[in-house]
Amino acid sequence: MQKWRCTVCGYVYNPESGDPSSGISPSTPFEDLPEDWVCPVCGASKDMFEKA
Repeated sequence: MQKWRCTVCGYVYNPESGDPSSGISPSTPFEDLPEDWVCPVCGASKDMFEKA
């Protein structure tokens, strides 16, 4: 699964881990994240991420 990096703070979204703090289950691809999901570290929007 493809990892995605926040271009603002460098946080890496790993689909295998998901984002439990935001209710995102492990094995959730980045493309399937809700449009209103934000970086859990800096709050940047989903469109501020790039493939890592």
